Amino acid sequence: MDFLQQTIKFCQENNIKPARSKGQNFLIRKSVYDKIIEKAFLSKSDVVVEVGPGLGFLTLEIASRVKKVTAIELDDVLAGLLSQKIHEKNINNVVIINEDILSDKYSLPDKHYRIIANLPYNITSRFLRKFLSELKNKPDSMVLLLQKEVAERLIAKPGQMSLLSVSAQLYADIKILFNVSKDAFWPKPKVDSAVVSLQINKILKPSIDEEKFFALVRFGFAGKRKQLQRNLADNLHIDAVDVKKILVKIGLDEKVRAQELSVEQWGALFVALNERY
Repeated sequence: MDFLQQTIKFCQENNIKPARSKGQNFLIRKSVYDKIIEKAFLSKSDVVVEVGPGLGFLTLEIASRVKKVTAIELDDVLAGLLSQKIHEKNINNVVIINEDILSDKYSLPDKHYRIIANLPYNITSRFLRKFLSELKNKPDSMVLLLQKEVAERLIAKPGQMSLLSVSAQLYADIKILFNVSKDAFWPKPKVDSAVVSLQINKILKPSIDEEKFFALVRFGFAGKRKQLQRNLADNLHIDAVDVKKILVKIGLDEKVRAQELSVEQWGALFVALNERY
């Protein structure tokens, strides 16, 4: 019996109807599970937080390779069934937590943990904000299965940058590991996905005030069709001529737009503005 047949049978037997609101598109390709495991480079000393374990196919594979797994599942029924499966198989290094990953009602490992997750599109930005910028005990790395379009936005280059790509690239070295067809899921979503690796930079260089930095970036992207100097002048209440001088001073064209700046250039702009005002 293949993974699709197993998944459908399991859902029918337990009266589970995949909920679009919870992003329940179950991965049904063993080859994709195997590739995620391969690309995660797991070791027996690893502590892993799995987000959205669903039916637990990946959970069991991870558990056989690492020290401990904390699987966080929002769905009450799935969490209960996975707990039962873990108990029946006498697996003692997996803890199931029935909670929303975006809440603060659960505890994360104190240090040195990794995340593996199949993320619904509608929580991706909030998830990344929490685990990249808000938490003090950030993960060491993340392997995420995301909507392909979002994955491509995360690795965008200058010219296609967005608030999301600047935010993610400030905190992590990101690369797409491989693409996953929508045919690999049941029910089949409308779009393809991709598996992305994020190696977390826990010490930002140069050291910056993150709150002020992101306020600057948000101002820069405030008017998508406007030049950067106009957005900054309007939102920082600085004369546009002075903003142009700063842009030129750090090697940027005075007519540059926000999407054309790399993370490093945003850092240089932040420092230059702080020195001036």
